[in-house]
Amino acid sequence: MPDYTTASFRLHDDCEVEVRCVHDPRARRMKLSINERGVRLTLPPRSDPIVVERFLLQQRDWLRQQWHRCHGEHSVSPLRRFQSAELPLHGMALPLHWREGTYGKVELASNRVIFQLPAGASDMALRNALREFYESQARADIGRWLPKYLPGLPSPPTRIRLKVMSSQWGSLAPNGALALDLALTLGRPSAFEYVLVHELCHLIHHNHSAAFWQEVTRRFPTWRDERDYFRREGRRLKTLLHALLHC
Repeated sequence: MPDYTTASFRLHDDCEVEVRCVHDPRARRMKLSINERGVRLTLPPRSDPIVVERFLLQQRDWLRQQWHRCHGEHSVSPLRRFQSAELPLHGMALPLHWREGTYGKVELASNRVIFQLPAGASDMALRNALREFYESQARADIGRWLPKYLPGLPSPPTRIRLKVMSSQWGSLAPNGALALDLALTLGRPSAFEYVLVHELCHLIHHNHSAAFWQEVTRRFPTWRDERDYFRREGRRLKTLLHALLHC
C-alpha cells in the first residue's frame, strides 16, 4: 500500500502550497498532478529527497499555472454563516441571503438563495443543508430531462446516485446504476444534460465505439460544445464544490 507524507512548496513569495507525497511501490517515475483536493506528487520507492526537490523546482512554473487555474480568481472560500456570499448554481453566481430558523434548509427563490440555519448549528449542519440543496436541484434537473431520453433504451437506469467524483463526471455500473457528479449542478445546465445523455447511451453501447458516439450525436447533437466547456471549466467546478462542502 502507498504511504503518504506532506511537504510545503513555495510557488512564489505570496503563495505556499502543501504537496501530498505518495510513495507508491508500483511507481517507476515521479508524477505531479493537481485537482480540487490539492497537489499530489507520486514517488517511486526510496526516492532521493534532493532529486525530488529538483523535480519540483523544474515543475514550478507549470504548477503555478495549474494552481491558479484551479484555485485562483474563480475559487471560493468555505461559507461563513450569516456573511454575504454568492452560491454557484446552473452556471450563475446567485446572491445568498441568511435567516435564522429551527432547522437547516436552503431554498431557491427569485434568482437568489435563502439559507435558513439555527443560530447554534454546527459546520456539519451547514454543509449537510447545502449538499441536500444541490442534490435536490440536480434531481429536479434530471427529472425534467430523463423522460425524453428513455425511448429507445433497452432499460432505464436501475438507480441514479449523486456523488462527489474526483475526475469523472458520470459512470454506469454493470447493473445499470448511474452515478453523476454533484458538481454538475454548479455548471451550465446543457453540460449537465449532456453527461446524463452520455451515460444513458452506455446502456446501449458499453464502450466508446463509433456506434456509441453516433448514438450520442443522435440524441444530443451539440455534445462537442459541452465537452469543450468541461475542458475549460471542469476543474473549476470541481474545486468550487470541494471548497463549499469541504469534501
